[in-house]
Amino acid sequence: MTSPDFDFFRISEDHETLRQAVRAVAEDKIAPFAAAVDEEARYPQEAQDALVASDFFAPHVPAEYGGVGADALATCIVIEEVARVCASSSLIPAVNKLGSLPLILAGNEDLKRRYLSPLAAGMAGFSYGLSEREAGSDTASMKTRAVPDGDGWVLTGQKSWITNAGVSEYYTVLAVTDPDGKRGSNITAFVVEKSDSGFTFGEKERKLGIKGSPTRELHFDHVRIPGDRIVGKVGDGLKIALRTLDHTRVTIGAQAVGLAQGALDAALSYVKQRQQFGKRIADFQGIQFMLADMAMELEAARQMVYVAAAKSEREDKDLAFFGAAAKCYASDVAMKVTTDAVQLLGGAGYTRDFPLERMLRDAKITQIYEGTNQIQRIVVARQLLK
Repeated sequence: MTSPDFDFFRISEDHETLRQAVRAVAEDKIAPFAAAVDEEARYPQEAQDALVASDFFAPHVPAEYGGVGADALATCIVIEEVARVCASSSLIPAVNKLGSLPLILAGNEDLKRRYLSPLAAGMAGFSYGLSEREAGSDTASMKTRAVPDGDGWVLTGQKSWITNAGVSEYYTVLAVTDPDGKRGSNITAFVVEKSDSGFTFGEKERKLGIKGSPTRELHFDHVRIPGDRIVGKVGDGLKIALRTLDHTRVTIGAQAVGLAQGALDAALSYVKQRQQFGKRIADFQGIQFMLADMAMELEAARQMVYVAAAKSEREDKDLAFFGAAAKCYASDVAMKVTTDAVQLLGGAGYTRDFPLERMLRDAKITQIYEGTNQIQRIVVARQLLK
């Protein structure tokens, strides 16, 4: 009997070539500064410079706006490979996509050309202003207001937990434009520029991990926004925001996969050298079982992320399920793998002489931001129960 000619899933040569290029940049230009970036809680400028020089700063921007037009999987590979050496640095391309994707999905041509072109050129970063102190998972309860004023709007309120705030030049900000309107259909998206009068930043949050990526509040004290900075239609803001998250949750899954891979790589290097009882600890079956579980779970997470990335590129109808599932599973795996990697190094893993304790601290946030994993499970369940 002749075997059928199955079309087995595989990563294209172009994607693998991209991986090698990003890995070379990450290992040469980003990894040497990762420990200092964490220790000093400073922005990884060296990483930004390297990413801009290699066109990995905002690879998702379409070619018609000066970008390289990387597909969703290619963008995930960039984020994954950077996160493998420095999670803080991987937030540069990840948040640039998060902040600008609302424009790509719903912005008019003028808005896209005005803001995507400098982003593609590495001249300006893009952040995302959705969460507030009392509106985290419950985004529809946000209090930030935008009031009509002539041909523009006046923005008042605040946003919390904003990644790369103060570094980015541009911000997609969600605000209530109809306080008496239907909940969820009364919110509008705007582009806010760092130089806008009345727009300021809170102090940097003192965080457990990703210390190189500044997280700050955005404060809006009667900030006047021209009418031509609305993203999409008035009242469509929350729909655009949630649609954005369906796509960008996949990139957080990629970040989690990169963190887990970096931790596994470091653990493997250590156990093959560390000697106890007259032999390498890698030769003990208990250690091998831990490594096997780490590798299997990591590869399962990677495949989930890549499938979700393909669905993001095609905008498949089941993206909401796969995006949430990939982000949730991959981040849980990252937490487990980094914890086990610390364990494999024993006391050494608990010290700052090795990168594992940093990777463990960095991994935790992947279970929290862009929707906690409890919210992801709700999204998955709702898709199942439709």
